[in-house]
Amino acid sequence: MSACPDLLDQLPRIPRDAEGPVFREPWEAQAFALTVRLHEQGLFTWPQWAAALSDEIRRAQGDGDPDLGDTYYRHWLAALESLLAARRIVEPESLGARATAIAAAQRRDHAR
Repeated sequence: MSACPDLLDQLPRIPRDAEGPVFREPWEAQAFALTVRLHEQGLFTWPQWAAALSDEIRRAQGDGDPDLGDTYYRHWLAALESLLAARRIVEPESLGARATAIAAAQRRDHAR
């Protein structure tokens, strides 16, 4: 990920400090890493990714997201899902099933 600083400069308002991206939850770091890895595998270009994320943020703001920074990685994940579905890398139905399974696992983990 040596090109990461250059790639980060292309993203809209990514939460970061002097050392790089800042994550509030482990899933945010995982979504970030997954996106970078899929890009490195050639599934999409970084400009395509940045455009998908920008579109998702604009859509969310149009729907009333107050843009306080706490929903950034939710937009990140939604953009990744949309991009993968649009490019037919993942079927939308399987994304929904995986999201449901992940949410259930998170609820179990927090209940412990």
